[in-house]
Formats: sequence, C-alpha cells, structure tokens
Amino acid sequence: MEVVDVHGTPHRAVEAGHQRRLATVFGEVGVARLAYRRRGHPNLHPADAVLNLPAERHSHGLRRLAALEAARGSFDGTVEAIGRCTGQPLGKRQAEQLAARAAVDFDDFYAGRAPPTAGPDDVLVLSCDGKGIVMRPDALRAATAKAAAEGATKLSTRLSKGEKRNRKRMATVASVYDLTPVRRTPADILPAAGDDADQATPAPTAQGKWLMASVIADAATLVEAMFDEAERRDPDHQRSWVALVDGNNHQIQRINAEARERGIDVTIVIDFVHVLEYLWRAAWSFFDEADPAETWVREKASAVLAGHATRVAAAIRRKATYHRQDPTQRAPAHAGASKAQKPSSDCEPYTATATSTPTGATTSPKRSNETTNSATPTTSSPKPPDVPSEEPHPDDFGDTSAMTDDGHLLIPGFEAPNHVEQLRPQFRDGHFAHIGIIM
Repeated sequence: MEVVDVHGTPHRAVEAGHQRRLATVFGEVGVARLAYRRRGHPNLHPADAVLNLPAERHSHGLRRLAALEAARGSFDGTVEAIGRCTGQPLGKRQAEQLAARAAVDFDDFYAGRAPPTAGPDDVLVLSCDGKGIVMRPDALRAATAKAAAEGATKLSTRLSKGEKRNRKRMATVASVYDLTPVRRTPADILPAAGDDADQATPAPTAQGKWLMASVIADAATLVEAMFDEAERRDPDHQRSWVALVDGNNHQIQRINAEARERGIDVTIVIDFVHVLEYLWRAAWSFFDEADPAETWVREKASAVLAGHATRVAAAIRRKATYHRQDPTQRAPAHAGASKAQKPSSDCEPYTATATSTPTGATTSPKRSNETTNSATPTTSSPKPPDVPSEEPHPDDFGDTSAMTDDGHLLIPGFEAPNHVEQLRPQFRDGHFAHIGIIM
C-alpha cells in the first residue's frame, strides 16, 4: 500500500514507535502509530484518521463536555464541572478554545439539517427577540463605544444604576417554525380555575423549529436570515405568514422592511405574555393586595384578547387619573396602557386568535384581513386611540362624586358600575366627557 499526501507525493518510508499524547475523560493516554515519511515533508499518520483522533490534544469526549457545560453557564463553571465529572484538570483558556471550536460548524450543521416543509394550511411563524448584554469596552459596537466614552461614571471601579445604557451589545435570536391553526377563545387562553381549565382548548405545538442567535450580527442581519429560512419553506408565498414580536419598534420596522422588499404579506402579532407582564405592573400601582390585583388583571387581559385593547388602555389611564397619581406613580399604569394598546400602524390589533402561550406556540389569523373569530375582525392597521395621550384631571369634570373608584363616570338611570354603557369617550361642549367602559 502506498501512502500519498494531499499533493500526491508518495511517502514510502515507514517508521514505528511514533506516539502522541491525548487528554481524555479517563486521563492522559499515549497513542502509538506508524509514521509514513519522506525527506522534506511532514510525516503522515493514517491511524489518526482511522481512529478519528482530533488534531489537538483534547479528545472528542472532553470537547463534548466543554461544549455542553459552556452552554449551561460560565467558563469557570465549565472547568469545575469537567473536573467533578472526570477528575481531569482543564484550564479555563482551554475550555474557552474548545467551546469556540465546537461552534465553527454551526452554519453547516443547520444547512445540512433543514426542517422539512409543512402543509399549505399550516401557519408559518417568524419570531425574533433581543437582549442587551454588558460587554467589555473593546467589544462594543462603534456607536455604543463612542457614547460610553463620552459618558461619566459615579464610581471608578463599577457601574452604578442607570450607567449600563451604553455598556451593552444587543444579542438577537431569530426563530422560524410551523404551526397548525387552532380556534381558541379568551376563555381557552385564560381559563378559570376548576372545570373550565380542564375543558380549555390546548395551544398548538410548534413543529420544525429553526433557531439562530448572534451577539456579533445586528438585528437586520438576523431578520434577513429569518426571512431566508421562511422563504425556503414557502418559496411561492402560498402560506399564511405571522411574525411574533414583543413590541420592540426596531424589530417591527426590520420585519416590515424585509416583507416589503420581498413582496410578502406578514401579520405582526404582539406576544400576549409580554403584554400580561405590563398589565401586572399597572395593577401594582393601584392595588396593595394580590387578590384584587389578580382579578383586575384577568379582566383586562381577557378584554385585550377579545379585541378591546384600546378600551383597556383608556380604562387604565382613567384609573390613574382618578387616583391622582403623580408622574412617578403613573409610570407603570401608562406603560401598561401603552403596551396593551400599542398605538402603532406597524402592528396588528389584538384578537382572540392572535396570541401566544408561555411556550411560544402561537395561534394567529390566516391573513391580516381575516380571522377565525368573527367577533373580533383583524384590520390592516389599528384604529386611532380612543383617548388622548394626556388625560385631563378628574377636577375638569366638575362634580366627581358620581365617579366609581375605577375612574368611570356613572350615567343617571344605571343602578351599578357594571351596567355602565360601553360607549366611546366623546367631546361635548368643548370638554372631554369620560363615559364609563367597565371591562
């Protein structure tokens, strides 16, 4: 048998006794193999390929452990975990290098394992999110590094509260998956305790999920890759496309830009779980106890799912006005109202069939002008806000004795706040009249 190198040069001299050291999960071992030699050329060791030995010192077993533990936590924790499992010492720098080498085939790995395309009736869901990560100064983007250099810090050894604004780099994660639509109502998504919870229609399950994350690439690059994967699954744009976001305006703008460039209809849906957290923040600005806050949040969340997001926002702002909250106290309520309403033409209004579950599964309308719930039709853009962004003070209404503790104006002839007619606020004689909307 003749052994040749990559250039076709034969190595005819054979020498035994050549050893290499290999660090394994069982300790360091020596591997003896033949060396095929030729003067002026590096030795060839065919046994390395037969045994699938790595080019470096650490075995594939140690590399696997380093990759798994590095994904779970810090590199210090990686070193400790490997030492605890194998009893073998591993330096922190070696752990960092092994984790980096394990990720070099990331793109090729996904390219070779593309999920199969789904049926024409399944919804194609695109989702992206971002998280700011505090970075070393030399790892910041140019604009952020410039802003950080111009800023002043209170302490010399650490950053104080509010000083991390220009110390972060945005990490973006993008996902594409298939979903079979399921007709669900607000009661299915927020079921009451007991029998109702058992009878609720379960959420659909994501299939064929594709994920990509990067702290190096910007949001525009990740959104473009997300659309590339979606177009691979639906090149003729025959399926319903839905983009699930948490309300970040930049992400929405990037999605809209890609959709326009590719000529694709995409329905943008705000993650309901994210909205729910803002409703809880608003609730804690009104209530001190959990029980009334939970009931209030459930009522407002159910109204949002039923397509009454604008009314919910108006009710929250009126409640803050009635309690005469100062700007600091009013901030959580204002944030909750804004997030529930999301007064932007870039987003679709909420519907009972356009929401998400804590696991990320989403039920959404087929097209931006269609919905599986006839009671809450989806339009191409939300209606204007029902109330101005700056609410008038209750004193502007004159006698406030006819107001409920929720900030609603009782209409003569009605027996209780729950019977208040659900009408939109109106301008009368130059004054803004709040007609109660009990959700």
